[in-house]
Amino acid sequence: MIRTLYFAPGNPLRIDIPAPEFPKLLKDRHSLLWVDFSCESPVICQPILEGFGFHPLAIDDALQEIHSPKVDDWDDYLYVVLNYMMISPKGWEATNDELDIFVGQNYIVTHHDLFMDFVDEVWASCLRDARHVQEGADHLLYLLADNLVTHYMPIVEQVDEALDEIDDKIFNGASPATLQQLFTLKRLLLTMRRITLPQREVLNKLARDDYKVIDSRDRIFFRDIYDHLVRIHDLNESLRDLVGSVLDTYLSVVNNRMNEVMKTLTTITTLFMPITFITGFFGMNFFEPVARLVGWTNSQAFLAMLGVLLLLPIGMYVWMRRRTWV
Repeated sequence: MIRTLYFAPGNPLRIDIPAPEFPKLLKDRHSLLWVDFSCESPVICQPILEGFGFHPLAIDDALQEIHSPKVDDWDDYLYVVLNYMMISPKGWEATNDELDIFVGQNYIVTHHDLFMDFVDEVWASCLRDARHVQEGADHLLYLLADNLVTHYMPIVEQVDEALDEIDDKIFNGASPATLQQLFTLKRLLLTMRRITLPQREVLNKLARDDYKVIDSRDRIFFRDIYDHLVRIHDLNESLRDLVGSVLDTYLSVVNNRMNEVMKTLTTITTLFMPITFITGFFGMNFFEPVARLVGWTNSQAFLAMLGVLLLLPIGMYVWMRRRTWV
C-alpha cells in the first residue's frame, strides 16, 4: 500500500497523490509531502524513491537489507532507521520490524514491511489537525519517533505485571509452564534491549548533531525522546535483574520441594531398613524346619517377631522426630 499526504499553506490537505506529481509538488519549499510505503514490492517502490534523488545505497538499505537503528547524513536529506517491536496478543513472542525514514527539507518518506499502529496514529493526527504538518518534516519525524518510543511503555508495564503474577505463582505451585514463561520474558527483554540501546544513540545524534534538515529549535524535542529512551532502557535493565531474581526464587522453591520429597523417601526407607534386615536374616519361615529348631517356629516366636516388626519403625520414627530430622 502506498499513501500520500500533501500540505501547502493556504490550501486543504491532499491525499492519494499520484507519483508523477511529486517533482512538481516538491518545488514549493513551504509545502510538505509525506509518502508512506507498506508491504510493497521493491519493483514498485524503487522508481518512486529514485525520483526523490536518494542515493542507490540508501535505497538498497531501505528496500533490501535489515539494519539496527542508525542515522545517515546525506547532506540534503537524512536516512533514519528505527526498530519497532510488537508483542503477540496470544503470548509474549516479539516481532520486530524496521521503519526506514527519509527526511528532506519539505518531504518525508517512510517505508515498513509490517503494519505499524503508531504510524497510523500519526497519519490520523495529521488528517485531523493540519498543524502537525505545518511545523515541517523534522517535526513530523519527531512525532513518529515519539509515538514509537511511547509504545514501549505498555510493554514494560505488562512485563512488570507478569513478573508479579509469576512471583505469586511460584510459592503457590511452580510448574514447568512458569519456567517457560520466565525464559520467554527474559528473551523479550533482551530483544528490547538490543533495540533501545542503539536507538537511544540515534536520538542522541538527532538531538545534538548539526544536520541541515533538522531545525535547531526542534532538537529539544529529540532530546526529550532520548530521555524517555534512557528511562525505558533503565527500566529494562531493572526488569532483567528482576527476572533473574524470580528465576533464582523458582529454582530455590523447586530444590526445596525436591529436598522435602527426598527427605520423605529417605525416612520411609530408613524405617523399613531394620525390618528388611530382620526378615532377611531369619528368613521368616514359620513352618516346620528341617533342623531341630522347633522353638523358632511356634506361635510365641511369631507374635514376638510381629511385635518387633511393628514397634521398631514406630520407635525409630519417634527417635527421628526428637532429632528434628522429620
